[in-house]
Amino acid sequence: MAAVGRNCHFRETKTPFRRKKMPFNLHWTLTVLIFIASRCSADEDHEMEEFLKREYSLSKPYQGVGSLGSSHWELMGDAMVTTDQVRLTPDKQSRQGAVWSRIPCHLNDWEMQVHFKIHGQGKKNLNGDGLAIWYTKERMQKGPVFGHMDNFTGLGVFVDTYPNEEKQLERIFPFVLAMVGNGTISYDHERDGRPTELGGCNAMVRNLKHDTFLFIRYIRRRLTVMIDIDGQHEWRDCLDIPGVRLPKGYYFGATAVTGDLSDNHDIISLKLYQLTVLRSKQEEEEQEEEITIPSVDNFELLRLGQTDEGMSAVAIFFTVFFSILGCIFLIVIGLVVYSHWHESRRKRFY
Repeated sequence: MAAVGRNCHFRETKTPFRRKKMPFNLHWTLTVLIFIASRCSADEDHEMEEFLKREYSLSKPYQGVGSLGSSHWELMGDAMVTTDQVRLTPDKQSRQGAVWSRIPCHLNDWEMQVHFKIHGQGKKNLNGDGLAIWYTKERMQKGPVFGHMDNFTGLGVFVDTYPNEEKQLERIFPFVLAMVGNGTISYDHERDGRPTELGGCNAMVRNLKHDTFLFIRYIRRRLTVMIDIDGQHEWRDCLDIPGVRLPKGYYFGATAVTGDLSDNHDIISLKLYQLTVLRSKQEEEEQEEEITIPSVDNFELLRLGQTDEGMSAVAIFFTVFFSILGCIFLIVIGLVVYSHWHESRRKRFY
């Protein structure tokens, strides 16, 4: 299908006031410098172009979505199409839904912009469980990872709205995180995916009146995730990881699940853009190497390099408490020993 390009145009602004004449040499020098700067800026602007790929995108009016043979997208479970959104789950317990692309993606570099909404009647921490955006080898497979199968092969970006790890108090939910699976790595549900996450950020996305967006970019084997949830139309950094290797030919999808707690999980649009970038000769040679298994370079070093989120408040309290008790105990022992020593010296003296 035809791709839609997005280009930026700049116009030179005219100054209404008069300027003093500069010497010819200075004027010529400034002209050359401005020309060089403008060329550099133009090269930077045109280093990357974006083209909307409609065959991989989902947007209103959702014509034919879920119908056999009449759409590029397929529904599963409790998902349903309305005039305003694709509702993955209603605000009811034990529901599970998904929408999956029928067409595998063979793009080298891409960018996915997700317009979503999470809302419901539950109060804070009495809602769940969240939604996920996928780029995986498997599709239409129900499972425990936000409605998709465990031990998946590919990329998952999760908007987790409920903390399962009872002992953690330092992470604020909802929380956005990313994970790359190779078919053998399990998502640790009880620890909210921490052992395998690439990074993440908190994102207060529930029950907002303005639009909320998620941005996923994969370019030059670099994964970038950003969010726009403040109603300011500005992207905020969430994670940026180099050395991410994702094979081509996987499927895009969105899933959500509820358990004892629930929420409405809505997808308003999924817009995929093909990115065309200028590459060096070395980068072109690396790009020609076929990737068959998803992986992340130096994942163990990445995990070690991440900022330690620290102990829970309870652990900190007991650590400080017992440290103080230990200090008091040592002081008492020291006073007793000093008292005995002083008494023995006094007796000897007399």
